[in-house]
Amino acid sequence: MRVALYVISMAIALASSVVAAADGPDCSRTFTLALHEHGLLCSSQTGAGIDKDFSDELMRRSGCKLSVSVLPRARIWQLIESGALDFSLSGISNAERERYAGFAWYFSNKYYLLLRDGLKLKTLTEFKKNPDLKLGAIRSFWYSNNANLLIDQLRPENRVVYATGFDPLFKIFQSGQIQAMIIEPFDYPQIENTALREQSVIIDTEDAAVPHGLIMSKKSLSALEQEKWRALVQSMRRDGSVAKIFRKYMKPELADAITTFKD
Repeated sequence: MRVALYVISMAIALASSVVAAADGPDCSRTFTLALHEHGLLCSSQTGAGIDKDFSDELMRRSGCKLSVSVLPRARIWQLIESGALDFSLSGISNAERERYAGFAWYFSNKYYLLLRDGLKLKTLTEFKKNPDLKLGAIRSFWYSNNANLLIDQLRPENRVVYATGFDPLFKIFQSGQIQAMIIEPFDYPQIENTALREQSVIIDTEDAAVPHGLIMSKKSLSALEQEKWRALVQSMRRDGSVAKIFRKYMKPELADAITTFKD
């Protein structure tokens, strides 16, 4: 009797694993995933970050092998569009990107303007009206609506200075070459750890929070496979795995606010 029950239980477990494998992503090849350096998301100096941990969890959950690299954001979007790169993380959608990329959302946050305190400004409009002020932004980054509009308005006046990532942009801000830059909650620790903490203020862009997610190349992944990866990310959100990763790097209340949202 015990032997029969054991055989039945083993058969059920095997059947369940087969179903799970059938429902999961196709792991018949090694996938490529690129991270970009940005505050708490990814640091090449420490080899750690939210997105690094997220990619590790994706690999563990899916059973697929991911070849992970760190690249400039502009290069990542080019490779995603061409199909030479399968995945990236913490991506934002727009009409152009929807042509060649699919998304699986796992957090949502607002954008802010980091401004030198001595300027005595309180709004984006006040900043825009002063022709002597320059804004810093990361090349190929898509921000929130009002932040993007500000960039579009200042660009013809040669008042936008671009950098390849957050660290070089922050250095430009520290040197005084720009008077403001667009930031996210992931950037707060770096600001807090510098002398600029007492010399800068944060202005709300008055935009809603923007969803960020797993970026999937439509050229390299079929619609069905994209849905499988999307379902996997959803399962990570539901069981608290995403929130747990974020709490490792930021205060619990901020981590929970960023990872709790409606699609």
